[in-house]
Amino acid sequence: MEKIKRKIWTNGLVLSLIGIILPFTTKADWTEGMLNATESNLPSGSITGIITNIMQWILALIGVIAIIAFVIAGIIYLTSAGDEDRAQQAKRAMTYSIIGVIVALMGLVIIIAVNNMLTGADDSF
Repeated sequence: MEKIKRKIWTNGLVLSLIGIILPFTTKADWTEGMLNATESNLPSGSITGIITNIMQWILALIGVIAIIAFVIAGIIYLTSAGDEDRAQQAKRAMTYSIIGVIVALMGLVIIIAVNNMLTGADDSF
């Protein structure tokens, strides 16, 4: 039993020394890494900023698509010429496009509110 304890202690000591000495032997230079990162033309923002921008672009795209759908539904309604089926189809499309605009605006408000809460910014939109 004593032999096993000594072996565990010795192995732990060796691993600790390797963990302490290894970073010094790699000769890693942080400034060189930062220089490579800035020359790579990658976005320099934070992860949360990049994700927020992507989500805002997606929500803007959804909003534009919903407004285009509303305009198309209005054109269908105007050109239905008394056909009840086409008029109902246009009304349904208008309802769904309004719901799409509301969802996009709610998503934008939620993203801004969560971003302000997480970053500690003021409460104004």
